[in-house]
Amino acid sequence: MSDSTTTSLTRALASALARHADQSFGLMGNGNAHLIEHLAQVGVPYTAVRHEAGTVAAADAYTRVSGKLAIATTTYGAGFTNTLTALAEAAQARTPMLVVVGDAPSAGPRPWDVDQEMLAAALGVRTHMLSVTNIDRTVDRAVAYARRVRRPVVLGIPYDLVNAPAVAPPVEGAGQGASGSAGIDLNDPAVLAALSASVAEVAAPAPAPVVAPQTERLGGPAGHQLEAAVLALLEAERPVVLAGRGAHLAGASAELGAIAEALGALTGTTALARSVFPDARYDLGVTGGFGQQAAMETIELADVVLVVGASLNQFTMRFGDLFGAGTTVIRIDDEQVAPPKTNRPITHLLLQGDARATLATLHGALQAAGRLPSGWRESVAGLEPGGALRVRDNGLLAHPDGICADGRLDPRTVAAQLDELLPADRHVTTDGGHFIGWTNTRWHVASPERLIMVGTAYQTIGLGFPTVAGVAAAAPGTTTVLSTGDGGGLMALADLETAIRTSPSGVIVVWNDGAYGAEVHLYGEMGLGQEPMLIPDVDFAALATALGAQGVRVERLEDLEALRTWTAAGAQGTILLDCRVSRTVVAEYQREIQRVNGLDLPAE
Repeated sequence: MSDSTTTSLTRALASALARHADQSFGLMGNGNAHLIEHLAQVGVPYTAVRHEAGTVAAADAYTRVSGKLAIATTTYGAGFTNTLTALAEAAQARTPMLVVVGDAPSAGPRPWDVDQEMLAAALGVRTHMLSVTNIDRTVDRAVAYARRVRRPVVLGIPYDLVNAPAVAPPVEGAGQGASGSAGIDLNDPAVLAALSASVAEVAAPAPAPVVAPQTERLGGPAGHQLEAAVLALLEAERPVVLAGRGAHLAGASAELGAIAEALGALTGTTALARSVFPDARYDLGVTGGFGQQAAMETIELADVVLVVGASLNQFTMRFGDLFGAGTTVIRIDDEQVAPPKTNRPITHLLLQGDARATLATLHGALQAAGRLPSGWRESVAGLEPGGALRVRDNGLLAHPDGICADGRLDPRTVAAQLDELLPADRHVTTDGGHFIGWTNTRWHVASPERLIMVGTAYQTIGLGFPTVAGVAAAAPGTTTVLSTGDGGGLMALADLETAIRTSPSGVIVVWNDGAYGAEVHLYGEMGLGQEPMLIPDVDFAALATALGAQGVRVERLEDLEALRTWTAAGAQGTILLDCRVSRTVVAEYQREIQRVNGLDLPAE
C-alpha cells in the first residue's frame, strides 16, 4: 500500500473522471472496488445496480436523457462479459459513455481472464488501458474520442496496479512539455482534441453560404450537391421535412421549424425525434411502422423530402415503401451515409455537415431566391384534431369494453387510457419487444429527450428495468415511466429492485401477454410450434409488492383507476401495472414485418 502522501492509480483516475462525468452506475467487484470508493470521495454520485448489463444500460439512459457523459463500472472477467449486450446496444445507438472496468494484471493474464479489449473491439468499442503514468491524458483522450464519434469507450484498470502509486506529470513550465518534445503539452485540451481527431473520422464542414443559385454556381462536388438541393427545394410542390434523433442532438428545432415554414412543408419524425418541430399543426407524426396509415400515404405523395439527422433504417422506411417513385430525397447528416433502400426509384442528395448550419444555409438560399411557401400543407385534409390523419383505431371499435375474445385486455385500449392517466410531467423509457407498438403510437411525448428506447438499436430485450435508474438520475423531479414486456422483464428481473429503489416517482407498465410476442407473430404464423414462444403467467404485481412497490394486476380497464389514485396522491414511490393483454392483437409495425416475410395475413 502507498503512504498517505502518494496518490494511487484509482484515486488519480477518479479525479480525472470527475472532470468529465457527474454520475456513475456500477456493480462492485474486485476490479473496481477502490475506484468506487474514490469516486465517492471526489463527489461523483454512484448508483448501484444488480446486474452488470444494468450498469451500462443505466448510464446509456442517463446520457440519452441528459446529454451528459456517464460512467458505468464493473469488475473484470465475468463482470465485463456480462455487460456486452448492453454495450453493443449503446454502441449501435451511438451513446458516448465511459465504461471503466477491472482488467487482467499488467504482468499477464490469469486463468480466468479473457481478452477484454478484443471483446470490446468486436462490438466496435475502443479500449484505453490505464497505467501509472499519463492518467489524465488517457482519460481526456478517451472522453474526446467518445464525444467525437458518439460511442462508448472502455477504460481498463490492470488488477495489479489498482493501488500502485500514480506518477505525477511534470510541473508545467519545467523543461519540456508532457510529451518530452519542447513546445507540445499533451495535457493541453486543444492538443488532446487535435490528437484524438487523428484516430477518428472528422465530420465534413458545413456547406458554405449560398446566394441565389440562379446567379452564382458553387464549385466542387459538395457545392454541386448543395446547389442541386436548393433547386429541388425551390421547385418543390409537395415538400416534407423529416427529422430524426440527429436533428434533436444538434439542437436544430428552431431551424427545422423555419425551413418547414419557408417551404410550406408537412413534417414528420422518427420515433426518437417526436415533438422536435415547434409547430405541430402540420406534423404527420412518426414515420414508418409506428406511423398512422393515412399519414404514411400522404408522405408517399411528396415530391421532395428533406431528411435531417435520420438514418432511414428499414423500419422508418417501411421496408422501402415510405417514398413514392421519383421523389427527391435530400439528406443532411454529419457523416457519409448511403442512399436508403427503397422499392421505388428516387433521387438522393447528401449534404454532409452540421444540421443547424446546413439548414440555415438552405433557408438563406430560399429567402434570397424569394421562395414562397408551397401551400400544399394547408390543402391537405385531415390534419385537424380528430382528423383522418390523426386518429387511429385504439381498440374501442373492435372491443368496446376493452376485452378481446380470449378474455384478456386489448393493448391498444390500455395504451390509450394510460396516456390520459400518466402524469403529464414524465420521461418514458422502453425496453425492446412487440409491445413498443403500443407506447410509440398512443403515448404523447413532450420533447424528444423525454422518450428513449433502449434495445431497439441492437434489437435486444431485457434492458428496461435498469434504465429507470439512469432516467431518474438525469431527470429528477419528474415521473419515470418504464414500458416493458413480460419476456424482457423476466430477463432483467434483478434490476426491478434497482428501478423501485432509485425512482422517487415511477410507473412501470408490464405488457404481460404470456409470450415472446414478436416471435409468436412471425414464426408462430409461419407454422412453427409456439410452445417455446410462450411464457407461463407471471405475477409481476406480486413481485413488485414484495420489493416495496405498489403492484396492481390489471385485468379490466377499471383496474387502471389505481394509477389515477396514485397520481392524485402525489405520484410518490413506484406503482407497477401488470397489464394482462391479449396476444391476438398485432401491432401495425409487426404487420409490416409479416408482409416482408411473405405472410399476407388479414388485419383485425
